[in-house]
Amino acid sequence: MAETSALADAIARSFACQEPRRAAVSPLHALGRRQLSGWEVLAQSVATTAPAASMVLLPVTMLNHRASATNTPASASTSGLIAIVTAAVFVTMIAWCTTQFTRRMVASGGLYAFVAKGLGARAALVTGIAMAVKYLVSGALSLYSGGLAVITIAALCGVEIRGPATLTVYLGIAAAILVALVRGVRFAALAILVIEVCSLVFIIGLMMVAGGESTPVQPLSGGGTGMWLPVVLAALFALAGFESATFIGPEARRPMVTVTRTVLATPIICGTLFVFAGWAAWSGHADAVVGAYLHGTSTGVSPVVVALLHIGMCCSWLASAMASSNAVSRLLYSMGVEGVLPRILGTVHSRLCTPYAALATAVTVLAIGASVLAVFGSRPDWINVTLRVALLIAYVLVAASAVAFLARIRESTPAIALMGGLGTATGVAVIGFIVAGHVLDGRFAGLIAVVAVPVIAMLWYRYLSRARPASLADVGIFDSPGSEDVLPGSAAFAENARGDMALVGADHPGAEQR
Repeated sequence: MAETSALADAIARSFACQEPRRAAVSPLHALGRRQLSGWEVLAQSVATTAPAASMVLLPVTMLNHRASATNTPASASTSGLIAIVTAAVFVTMIAWCTTQFTRRMVASGGLYAFVAKGLGARAALVTGIAMAVKYLVSGALSLYSGGLAVITIAALCGVEIRGPATLTVYLGIAAAILVALVRGVRFAALAILVIEVCSLVFIIGLMMVAGGESTPVQPLSGGGTGMWLPVVLAALFALAGFESATFIGPEARRPMVTVTRTVLATPIICGTLFVFAGWAAWSGHADAVVGAYLHGTSTGVSPVVVALLHIGMCCSWLASAMASSNAVSRLLYSMGVEGVLPRILGTVHSRLCTPYAALATAVTVLAIGASVLAVFGSRPDWINVTLRVALLIAYVLVAASAVAFLARIRESTPAIALMGGLGTATGVAVIGFIVAGHVLDGRFAGLIAVVAVPVIAMLWYRYLSRARPASLADVGIFDSPGSEDVLPGSAAFAENARGDMALVGADHPGAEQR
């Protein structure tokens, strides 16, 4: 009875409340809010990792480095499985640190915005650069691999695509991706979901059914560095992408629940798929798939299996390119709204509610990158090293930010201090191991990446502090309730540090009841 009376009183006050002098509006209000279901958010996150393609590439990596291992093939494969599990545990630990933010805030800047709340604007800019490098370059690589798969499928059908026509394939795919993404976030999420499910069905089915169709694939020589580190790094990078769900949080229904669940579920789901792929490599079930990928029909694999494999991998790569474009466009959009990047990136289509300028920028970069790779016909090793280092920098910063953020708001626990500390220390150790190992081999891409990412961020910060100091105060904007989201007269609003009206406690100085 008391609850009914309180509700009746609140409704009565809402009719008596006058219109506010200044409406409180979320800085991310232009995006289409509350559109995506939990499944659609999960599709975005899982597709970014390209699980079907990774299920083929991980066994290939295990095979490449089995010959260089000093133990027996069986124990080497066991080491590969342990390496995959180790990578999954580390990524899940970083995901758990990330959920400390997703439970408390929703931001289209993702990890960039989270780090801003924990470690400030300088560290946020480092994270923003690292995430932009990760998604733009990995998206370009996915688009390149997807285009190669399309060309291979066409060749299997008797259609040869060479010369300038190759670039037409990549530009055509990029245009299709851009149209789908601008069409609407829900349309894009459904397309990603369908494509990725189809690719997983293809690859898992091939591993289960076609395992005995070919002669066993022999270990390749030249691995050189043993089993453990290459498989760990391959699995770690394959699992990267769980955080892409955080970038579309403002567009999800019940984002603090759906995004949090997705961030935790993605490394578990993908980790399970990768362990299955490792088991398939160990038991011989992956021989047909690996043989078809490396040698086509020369190992006795049916042409149908080869065609299905490339179709499955093509779907996975293209879904990953689409999901990567979606995620990085929200990062660019967030920076555009803040003024950290040109304001035009913060523009949103009035009807479709998608950040079309940021999407066009992201897909253009992907198309240029894929086209350059197609022209040169190779994928330099320094690209992989730079991607992994940039990714690890972002993961280290978000783990450290979770500890600092919760300590500042006095919600820290021994568990988060332990997990955040372990995640930070492990990430730093892996970065050091990668950089040191490559320097000893006479390769300096890792060292350059470690130095370049923070240096560029510091120069960027210095420029903004002089040219656009107000933008630094806006770094890390997040979705917040507006006047239209609450019952009139039931909430208090006041001016925040940016000069905008925002929801505050009733005892806040200068609060207006609305």
